[in-house]
Formats: sequence, structure tokens, C-alpha cells
Amino acid sequence: MSSPTSGAAVRPFGMRDKVGYMFGDFGNDFMFVLASSFLMVFYTKVMGIPGAAVGLLFLIARIIDAFADVTVGIIVDRSPNTPRGKYRVFMMKMAAPAVIFSFLMYQSFFVNSSMGVRMAYMYVTYIIWGILYSCVNIPYGSMASVISPEPAHRTSLSAFRSVGASCAGLVIGAGTPLIIYEKDAAGNQIIRGGEGSNIFMWVSLVFAICSFLCYFICYSLSTERVKAEDHHQADAEAERKSIMHMVSSAFSSRSMVGILGSALALLMAMLFLGQMVNYLYADYFHNVGALSIVSILVSLTVVVLAPFAGPLAKRFGHKTMAVSGALLGTIGMSVLYFLHTQNVVVFSALYVATYFGIGLFNVICWAMITEVIDDIEVKKGMREDATCYSVYSFARKLGQAFAGWFSGAALTWIGYKEGATAVQSQETLDGLYRYATLLPAVFFAIMLVVLIFVYPLNKKRVDANAAFLKAKRVAGETEA
Repeated sequence: MSSPTSGAAVRPFGMRDKVGYMFGDFGNDFMFVLASSFLMVFYTKVMGIPGAAVGLLFLIARIIDAFADVTVGIIVDRSPNTPRGKYRVFMMKMAAPAVIFSFLMYQSFFVNSSMGVRMAYMYVTYIIWGILYSCVNIPYGSMASVISPEPAHRTSLSAFRSVGASCAGLVIGAGTPLIIYEKDAAGNQIIRGGEGSNIFMWVSLVFAICSFLCYFICYSLSTERVKAEDHHQADAEAERKSIMHMVSSAFSSRSMVGILGSALALLMAMLFLGQMVNYLYADYFHNVGALSIVSILVSLTVVVLAPFAGPLAKRFGHKTMAVSGALLGTIGMSVLYFLHTQNVVVFSALYVATYFGIGLFNVICWAMITEVIDDIEVKKGMREDATCYSVYSFARKLGQAFAGWFSGAALTWIGYKEGATAVQSQETLDGLYRYATLLPAVFFAIMLVVLIFVYPLNKKRVDANAAFLKAKRVAGETEA
């Protein structure tokens, strides 16, 4: 990488970039959080599709997305630089198609069609949306490396990104349960409008519009200050590189393997938990009002932690923060599993505490991937931001895939009944509680082991890499 060479004055990095980058993940998660939290609810309760079938869809679609991420990353890396930048331009071009398909996923006009028709529509819209989401998310995530080369700036971008995601989660988590659910005469929580309800369509429309507006704000406020490397076919060495060579090169880095393993385990814990708590609060606790309150508190954990991300990273380093978060998540979910409480307050308190552990990782995970990219450049002398970011996203998509499959399969294993007005047996509810607490505890424990024994980038090594690359850039500008 090198600094821009256009000669035009470039605005210094500041709050405008942080806010702009924050809105990018705000836009991402208006779609992603809605899908990860409520799409399975829509499929099972409104469309009447069995949980196992939905879980299989999530598994297949996320694996497709994982490979799409790598392909998109290479395409973006090889796309030309423009006066307006590279990554933000690509992101904005794909924003409209992504939000349109996000809206199309929640249509219920064919609820009375055959199961084959319903599942075909589900597969087509969800898979296309996933690919389009990759086309937006990969260039957006890659932007962090070119907005600023400074580690402290990247930490702040990661923290603000996490705040953006939390704000979207706050809006969706707090408002959606209160809108989509109502109580029947017996006090059970059912979908407002019953079978065939179009309430999800209207909710998804509002969030799709909000998502596009957030992408536009991100595009307008962010500035790419560091010129990304060109990977055109004119470069004979780059021309000989195959996609698999580029991916295997990223996987050959121990730091990349460590961040991939920890991210995969985190996503499996977090998304499985996110799917299942919607059913827990609605069916086990019969209290979606508590779900709304807890969603607010969970979203606020990242907002509370974000101001401390920079000072904590400066003092302890990102690895120590991530290990602490994994440990807290493991303890929180293990305690909930063994308690098997029916007290919604006790469950909610420990659930929120667990999310402080998740938040510790989430506020710095995007800065950690830029540090991995730096580490690969130091060791191998090459830098491919979008390719490395897409490989990281590949692992996250696998985590999403298995979390989605586990969620759907778990509902079938416990005998969960589909339908907007279905009432579950106590045996089913107890099974729901066990799966919703035990599996996240296991995944958090795996994440903890990977971070401690595999991921090598402690604070000392990160600082050394940053100093080496800074000297390299200065030397390159002097020669130019």
C-alpha cells in the first residue's frame, strides 16, 4: 500500500470517518440482524416450514456465501482504483440490489401454496440475498485498511463499526418482538395476524429503506486515504495466481488461522443463541416484553464498551481482550445451563452478562483482522486486503451456516410445532432451554482455546508489525 499520489489535499482522519464507517455496519445489520434473529421465526411460524428444512437452507446458503465472499474479495481487489476510492464505490453499487432482496425474503402472499413452492421461493430469495450481501459487506469491511493505516485509528473504526451494529440490533431487537407478536386468550405469544400474516413484509420494508440510507451515509462520509494495491492482469505474477493459491496463502498464516477459528466459534455461539432466545422468550418464558428489554440491554453492551476499546487495547492488546470475552461467555452460558432456571429475570441477567463477553470481542474483531493483514504483509511481503478480509468472512459465514443448521435441527430434535398459533409441550420447552444454553457454552469454550493456543498476535507483536510497515511506507514515499 502507498499513500495517495494525486497531489490533492486529503482531509485528516477524524470523527466524520468514524461516524461514516459506523453507518455502514448500521446498514449491514438492518438486514443481517433481522435475518439472523427473525427469519427462522418467519419461516416456521408464518410460512409453516419445518425447522430442519430451514436449518438445511441456512447451512447450504451460508456455504455458498462463504465461497462467494472469497470470489467477491478477489474481484474487488482486482477492480481499479478511482478518484472516489475502490471499496466504497463497489459497496454503493451493490447496495440497492441487496436491500431489495432483503425485502423480498419476507413475502407471505404464497403461504397457501404447496410446500414445494414455499421452499423454492425461500431458497431462491435467501441465496440470492446472501450473495448480494457479500457484494456489499466485503468491500465495506475492506475499507478499514485504506481509511487509515494507523492501528489506533483502526481500533476506533472497529469500535464505531460495532456501535453501528449494536444500534441496528437495538432497533430491531427492541421493536420487532413487540410488533410481530400478540397474546392469545390463554396468554400464549403468537404471531400478529396468524397464518399468512404480512407483518414481516412491512417490518422488512422499513428496515430495507433504512439500510440503503445508511450505506449512502457511509459512502458520503468516509474517505479512502491509502491507495489500495492494484492487482491487474498486467502484473505477470498476479496473473499466474489462482484463486486457490491466494486463499491457501492466507490460510498458511497462523495469525489468520487463529482469527478464523475464533470467529467461527463465536459466530456459532452468538447466532445460535440469537436464534434460540427468540423462541425461549416467546414459548418458554411467554414474555416477549422481556425479550424487547433484554435486546436493548444486549445492544447497549457494545455501546458501553466502545469508549473503552481504545484504552483497553493500548494497555492490554486485542488478544487479551478477546480471551477475556471468550472466558466470560463460557462461564455465563455454563451457569445458565446448570441452573435451568424458569425465572426470566435470572436468565436475562446472565444472558446480558454473557453478551459483555461477546461485546469485548466484537468491538475489536475488525481491528484484529487488519492486524492479521499487516502480519501477513510483514512475513510474506504482499498485501491483499479484500482477499484476506473475504477469507475471514468465509470463516464467519461457515459459523453462520452451522449455527443456522443447528438452530433448525434443534427445533426438530425437540419436537417443535410449526405455525403462528402453535403451543409447545413442556418436554419440548425443556429441550429448547437445554440446547439454547449448552451449545453456546461449548462454542465459547472452543473459541477460548483457539485464542489462547493458536492466535499469536499479542500486543508486542502487533506494535512491532505496525512500526515495521510504517517505516516501509516512509521509505517507499522517499524513493518515489
